[in-house]
Amino acid sequence: MSDGTKGAIAVAVASIMWGLVPIYYKMLAHVPPLEVLAHRTIWSLVFFGLVLMVQRRLHEVRALLSRPSDLAAIAAAATLISCNWLLFIYSVQIDRVTEASLGYYIFPLVSVVLGMVFYRETLKPAQAAAVVLAAAGVGVLTWGLGAAPWISIGLALLFGFYGVIKKYVNAGPVVSVSAEVLLLVPLAVVWLWGVHARGWTGLTGETLGTFGHDWSDSLLLIVSGPLTAVPLILFSYASRRVTMATVGLVQYLNPTLQFLVATVLFAEPFTRWHAIAFPLIWVALAIYSVWAVRHERSARRAATSSSTVSTTT
Repeated sequence: MSDGTKGAIAVAVASIMWGLVPIYYKMLAHVPPLEVLAHRTIWSLVFFGLVLMVQRRLHEVRALLSRPSDLAAIAAAATLISCNWLLFIYSVQIDRVTEASLGYYIFPLVSVVLGMVFYRETLKPAQAAAVVLAAAGVGVLTWGLGAAPWISIGLALLFGFYGVIKKYVNAGPVVSVSAEVLLLVPLAVVWLWGVHARGWTGLTGETLGTFGHDWSDSLLLIVSGPLTAVPLILFSYASRRVTMATVGLVQYLNPTLQFLVATVLFAEPFTRWHAIAFPLIWVALAIYSVWAVRHERSARRAATSSSTVSTTT
């Protein structure tokens, strides 16, 4: 099996895991979201720590956090990703997975706009058309439902700005995310202490202190660590072996599966406004994806041509 095939399989498995993860969080819907987030943070660090220890790369996390500029970027990224995780967990608990899937559909187009704003990237006609169509889809939902899909917008923006910050981090995804959860763990530990010892409540106004009282819930909370880490490791593996266009296209499995889980398995409402908005966004993604594939092929041909000329001269 070629490296390219292995990479394609890896990104497909990662996207499938991300797409089906609402089923897992639905099983923890009775546990307050901040409590779930705290355990996800702690057990993610445990799993990442074991992986890096086996790879003898723990020193890379220490080196990353010892650089002031990287430390500042990691702290900002940790804040953004924790808010993204919390919002996603909360969306599952309040039966808004359809809206969450929409957020991950529009995320690539939000990234295009952020690239234009922060890196002065030029917006090509196809990209502009895709962004306008996606904005129209969000506008239709806002008009039809009488409120903006704030979960969709929040998830897309949080993940978009997370990507912006990560460009300033001089480390691979596994090491950088390990550093992020390392910074978040003290907050998670304090929160769980408050929940178990002081009865603190969070977004839902209730506290359970679940861990240690129910073996099935405790096991599910522990599994949140590898469930967070494994797809990221697979994605990191794939990104080094397949083209970014392939990664981008296969990644649409994630929101598509979330959408199917929400509408088919969870039977969430799918109104006529959704029926108008989602196709608009799907068309936008089709336009953007076709442009991305052609752009990457063109860049690859140019690089090959340049290399050939260089060799012959």
